[in-house]
This record gives sequence, C-alpha cells and structure tokens, in this order.
Amino acid sequence: MRIRRVVMDVDKAVQRPDVMEVGAAIEKVEGVETLNITVTEIDIETVGMDITVEGDGIDWPGLLRAIERTGAVVHSVDQLVAGVRIIEGVKRAR
Repeated sequence: MRIRRVVMDVDKAVQRPDVMEVGAAIEKVEGVETLNITVTEIDIETVGMDITVEGDGIDWPGLLRAIERTGAVVHSVDQLVAGVRIIEGVKRAR
C-alpha cells in the first residue's frame, strides 16, 4: 500500500523522549517528507500528541518502530490516506 498520510494519537512520558526526539526519529523513516506534532494533553506522567506524517510511500512498519524506539506509544491511527494522491476529507450529510 502506498501510504501518503497518517494521523496518529501518540503518548509519551513527560520527561523522555522530548517532542524533538520523536520528530527526529519520524523524519528519518523512509518516505516521510513532512510531519506535524501537536501536544494535545499533558498530565502528571504522560503527554498526548497528535502526529501527522505525509510523504510518498511511507514505511509503516518503520514508522511504528521509530516511534516505539523513542519510548512513545501509538494509541490509535485516526486517519490513513493511501494511493496515488491525497483526498481531503469530505463532509457527509447525514
């Protein structure tokens, strides 16, 4: 599958790794062209982050390994875009 965008909910410990370490690890993954990390929640022990990664042919197993090697944990994949182009979300009438 030719992965072009992944949006993930990721948690890390408050002390380590820092956001820059997580970003540096993700940036090294094959196919990653750009990334965005937004801290969404901080409590006593953990920091919650929304991470968006875009590129062409992102190495999904490599992406998971890179995040986990920093000590962070992927809680969920909230968006996956694959194929020859990116389709932006389309609101549906219900």
